[in-house]
Parts: sequence; structure tokens; C-alpha cells
Amino acid sequence: MAEHNHPAGDPEDPENPYNVTRASRIYFLPNLMTAGNLFCGFMAVINCIQARLAETAIDGLYLGELPTDHYRNAVWFILGAAAFDTLDGRLARMGGRESLFGAEFDSLADIISFGIAPALMMFFFIISPTQGIMWFRNVGWFVGFIYLLCAAIRLARFNVITNPLLHRKTSDLSKDFIGLPVPAAAGTVGSLVLFLIHLANDDKSLNRWALVLPFLMILIAILMVSSVRYPSGKKIDLQTTTKTGPFILFLAAAGLMVLLKEIAILILALAYIFYGLFRHLRKGRKTPNKANAKSG
Repeated sequence: MAEHNHPAGDPEDPENPYNVTRASRIYFLPNLMTAGNLFCGFMAVINCIQARLAETAIDGLYLGELPTDHYRNAVWFILGAAAFDTLDGRLARMGGRESLFGAEFDSLADIISFGIAPALMMFFFIISPTQGIMWFRNVGWFVGFIYLLCAAIRLARFNVITNPLLHRKTSDLSKDFIGLPVPAAAGTVGSLVLFLIHLANDDKSLNRWALVLPFLMILIAILMVSSVRYPSGKKIDLQTTTKTGPFILFLAAAGLMVLLKEIAILILALAYIFYGLFRHLRKGRKTPNKANAKSG
């Protein structure tokens, strides 16, 4: 019988990445970025609560900023958290300073920034218990919890499948994310908030969106825990080359964001979500056709 060596190697070796001391090391720059992610998530939660307090001001007394100002600030803090989340991973990989501690710390920060904060915005603003269609008022809390639950499961699953102690097949090694990444899900929720604030003066448009928002939020939640693959930008750096077509599309997307702002951000967020979904469905159709061709 062939002898299988344990992937962890010698547990007493202090340079072994699976050694307890090495795994629990706190590398300054990557974890500083994670702390920035956590700070932005905390501030997003505070702004959601402040917005809710401003909405429920007694006798309409003006307490300072408008509720929409607080919601807008919460969105920008979530986007800031996403920027910090991108930086911490890149710094860790560039410096060879990845650790199991960093992975766990990152997920704990993510559940605040991309789980609790978007769930609060979903409950307080997108599917508000004091606005919109009566039936949706009663399910807003439930939709928010489903989103939070799926975000937590997504993060836990990511930590498990990326754990270096696990044996993985070659087919499991991919540049793609399995399931919608939580920063992308939170960014979509945030872009919806910006879009709805943009439509705040048009009650008819808001009512039309109110019909589809709960279903869109549930779809986003389900996609986080699905097996749908989404492209990852982890491999993009200063040495990355590209073809003319994708480069022009990137410039066009940047131009749209400058011109259309809230609408463009929402379009890009939804395009990313449905790109992965349609690609998954397309592959699903091709697989049975290939199987039938072989058996024919």
C-alpha cells in the first residue's frame, strides 16, 4: 500500500504554515486592511440605525441629516469595506503572508460589512415595514434574515473549501467563485438603495419596484449558497494582459458610471449577477446534449 504523507507536514516546524504558532500569526498590513473592512461595516450599521431613528422622529422634528443621507453614507461605507476586503487578500498573497487567522478574521469582518449591514438596509429601506405594499411589510424581516443566513453560510463554506488542509481535485481548482461572493451581493443591495433614493420623488416608480424587490433579494440570497460560478478578479494585477474587446467594455462601463452614476452602478451589479446565472444555465443545457451525443 502506498504511503500518504499528511499535507500538514511536521507540526513542530515553526515555518510550517499549519503550525499553530504560524497559523495564528497576525500579519500587520493584511489584517490592518481587514480591520478597515470591519470599521466600514460598523459605520454602515450605525448609519442604518441613524437613518431609522431619523425616520421615526417624534412629531416630524428634524434631527439633523435626512434619512436618505444616512442610507447613502451606509452604501459608501459598504463599498469602502469591499475595497478593504480586496486589498487585504492581495497584500497577503503578494507578501506570502496568508494565515488561517487572517482567513477567519476576514470572514468575521465580512459578516458585519456584507451580511448584517445590507440586511439592515434591506429591512429598513428596501423592504420597509412602514412603506410599500402591506404584505411585504410583514415579510421584510424574514427576507432580511434569509439574506443574512445565506451570507453566513457562504462565508463558512468558503473557509472550508479553501482550507489548505483539505485534499482537492484538480477540477476543484478554479479562478471562479463558487456562489455569488458576499461583497458582490452587498454591493447589489447598496446599488439598489442608491437607485431607490434616486427615484424617491417618483412614487409610481417606487411602487413598481416594490413588487419585484423581495423576489430579487431572495434570488441574491440563494445565489450566494448556490453552485453557480462567478468570475474572480484575484489574478488581475499590473502584469495582466487582455484583448481589445474586454478592454473596450471596461472603458465603456467606467464611462457609464461617470454619466449615469446610480443607474449605471445598479446595471453593472445586476449584469454580474445574471452573467453568472445565465452562464451556469447555458452549461447545464450543454452537458445533457453532450451526454446524449455520446450515448447515441
